[in-house]
Amino acid sequence: MARAFCYAFPALSALLLAAPVMAAAQKGPVPLTVKAIYGGEPLTGTLPSGIEWSPDGKTLSYIDDGELVGASIATGTRAVLVDRAKLATLTETGGTEQDRDHRERYGMASYLWAPDSRHLLFDSDGRYWLFDLKTGTGVETGSSDQASGDDPSFSPSGQSIAFIRQHGLFVVQPGEPATTDSPIAVAPAPNQTTLNGEVSWIYAEELEARSNYAWSPDSSHIAYLQTNEAAVPEYPLTDWIPTHAKNVMQRYPQPGDNNPEVRVGVVNADGGSTHWIKLPIEKGQDYIPRFGWVDRRTLWIETLSRDQKRRTIYFAGPGDGRDPVEMLTVTDGKFLDDNYDVWAGGGTIVLTSWKDGHNHVYLYSYDAGNPLGGKASEPKQLTSGDWDVDKVLRVDAAKKTIFYTSNETALLDRQIWQVSFNGKRKALTTLAGTHEGDVAPDGAAFVDTYSTRMEPPRLSLCKAGGDCTRLWTSRSLAAYGLHAPLQLEMKTKDGTILYATLMLPEGARDAKSVPVILNPYGGATGQTVLNRWGDNVWGDKLLFDTLLAEHGFAVLRTDNRGTPGRGRDFTQAAYRDFGAVQLEDQLTMLDYALAKFPQLDPRRLGWWGWSWGGTFTLYAMTHSGRFAAGVSVAPVTDWRDYDSVYTERYLGLPAQNPDIYKADSVVASAAHLKGHLLLVHGTGDDNVHIENTVQFIDQLIDAGIPYDLQIFPRKTHEILGGTARVELFNRILAHFEQYLKPE
Repeated sequence: MARAFCYAFPALSALLLAAPVMAAAQKGPVPLTVKAIYGGEPLTGTLPSGIEWSPDGKTLSYIDDGELVGASIATGTRAVLVDRAKLATLTETGGTEQDRDHRERYGMASYLWAPDSRHLLFDSDGRYWLFDLKTGTGVETGSSDQASGDDPSFSPSGQSIAFIRQHGLFVVQPGEPATTDSPIAVAPAPNQTTLNGEVSWIYAEELEARSNYAWSPDSSHIAYLQTNEAAVPEYPLTDWIPTHAKNVMQRYPQPGDNNPEVRVGVVNADGGSTHWIKLPIEKGQDYIPRFGWVDRRTLWIETLSRDQKRRTIYFAGPGDGRDPVEMLTVTDGKFLDDNYDVWAGGGTIVLTSWKDGHNHVYLYSYDAGNPLGGKASEPKQLTSGDWDVDKVLRVDAAKKTIFYTSNETALLDRQIWQVSFNGKRKALTTLAGTHEGDVAPDGAAFVDTYSTRMEPPRLSLCKAGGDCTRLWTSRSLAAYGLHAPLQLEMKTKDGTILYATLMLPEGARDAKSVPVILNPYGGATGQTVLNRWGDNVWGDKLLFDTLLAEHGFAVLRTDNRGTPGRGRDFTQAAYRDFGAVQLEDQLTMLDYALAKFPQLDPRRLGWWGWSWGGTFTLYAMTHSGRFAAGVSVAPVTDWRDYDSVYTERYLGLPAQNPDIYKADSVVASAAHLKGHLLLVHGTGDDNVHIENTVQFIDQLIDAGIPYDLQIFPRKTHEILGGTARVELFNRILAHFEQYLKPE
């Protein structure tokens, strides 16, 4: 019979009560606690957010310690643009747990620069404030309707602001009084299942679309994506906190379901009828990840086939009566890299592709005087080698320069580079570690967010020539006596090199028996073994691993085949396989570590993970008897329960690949669970629905297997909030203390 988890951990209570006493008695490094790491502001301080460049190229702005700060690009000097008290009123956020989660997860901007570089637009829970930097005053503009407030955008002329309200596209003049009648309904939504310019959940989460409309360069028209979700199944997100529980229905296509029907239309900025572009795509199946304007008369539109093996760029002239022109097509026999960004204009098209085996930058040309005159030229490959371009940051067509990040100099590092259209390249950063860039519109400067495995982030404003001004530095963690994990590297039988880190407890080399906790992510969109602070999945890696080490645990993290950043073949190991190949690599590295460090105890092994990593935990515990304890946070337990875009990219359609879905479903293997399991899920998770955990528990009950369960009411996939995260990570620590430590 299944047993629910309650705080039946005397060892944990004693541990938590004793911690302050131990800290007071000890000399030397300050011991870490879960509350210190997760209970308030990060120990490193809060990294500035809201990084934006003024349109005139003179100022970099960012939010630091509750103030909006402006840094001069010419001199690096800083000044407060909006003080703390005023900024709080202009950017206050409320809403639901999902609203807060989406703003953080999808990086929704809280303010915008006006094209004149003298005004800012602030979004305060859907109320827009036009702020005059010279006078320091704000005027509410647009609509005070609670339904407004999504994705505002200035027209290039600065004379209009577009935004989404009630699933439709509206336009308002800056400075107009805030009345519900003032906006122009340019493309109102005809019903609740049609989104005009609004980004649907599936497009935001899996295609990383952040806006689904675009102003023409002359501000006369707006192109927008219409999304019809009528045929997409609904999932109920239930809030059980009120006396009368409430449901919010989410449109969520699962593998094999109808996808949203999408099409691109162009409408006059003053309203009127929409001209629809006739694209050769299958309705309710294929995707339109990106689109924009080539020039004031021509659109570019990117389409992606449902199986994600074909990506095509079309040019179209709205209203000219001609069919769209297929400019270029990229294909793959398994699946394409999931970077959908495109830059088109001025006679060039820039995108990345891994068709030569690694992700690189390609340049296509077309006749700028006659964009619809024919296909683009054969591509010119601007980067090449056994390394991957991580991300294109900006394309400056006027200066014929492309800025990007890559791991060319070291596999576990990321550096910022620039390459000209003639293929000449230059490294803009060289210091070992991870550099994340944000390049100014004119390419004259960039923001460098730099960190290493042992150095928390620091923010610098750099000129393209190399001179940098430090804008922000993390707080010192010297008091905690942090030490670096060991870097492990090994070659598998087939010659594949695997990389891992191993955090050992102090004095572990002299210990006789050290329990080991594996904590990989393992999925196709995340790496955990990088030379950076935190990781690409869930941050605070070093701090929590250090805490586990202080409690006597070793922590092993491995990036298995199927993860990104190692070329096409390494990532495509996940094609039709979400379990076996990944587990093989993890166990191979584990055995290597056990042989290299005999003090590690093979009888006291644990595993924990989140999201794909949570699924991986369950897969390991149902396909191997080696793990005594595991913690699975927000897992997908049956891939038929997850969304269509992500799942079908790797596993295909369920009707065509039923055996693959069954083999990779941990619900199907739940009866084989070995070890003590703690399941964790938020009831408001709109990414990995709680039905996954419920279905897995149902099978555990049928098999008579006990389990522990932690539910977080209303919490989403991130389980945000200091109180919740302290509870979560204390539970993780307690679980391993209970089951991996000696009696």
